[in-house]
Amino acid sequence: MLVLSRQCDQTIVIGDNIEITVVSIRGDKVRLGINAPREITVHRKEVYEAIQQEKANGNDRSLERIPRSPQSPQSPRSQSPRHNGRSASGQENRRFSHG
Repeated sequence: MLVLSRQCDQTIVIGDNIEITVVSIRGDKVRLGINAPREITVHRKEVYEAIQQEKANGNDRSLERIPRSPQSPQSPRSQSPRHNGRSASGQENRRFSHG
């Protein structure tokens, strides 16, 4: 396992098209922003494991899309050119709020 140290607003790049940015650190919680192509699925591990369990039980609902909530217009990040919904490479950002 590769272990890296990052501070707030610093990014890790995986391959040519995945970026993981430390968005905030509050106590023992770290919020990460992930930019990845739409064809790459991104889940928290416990969600991924639940999906795999559903598949194993023959109840494969993993392909159902979870509706995305619209981005709040009051969000300061939504107004910033640096956080304009696209990564530095021009890829569309996908925002998730899975806790």
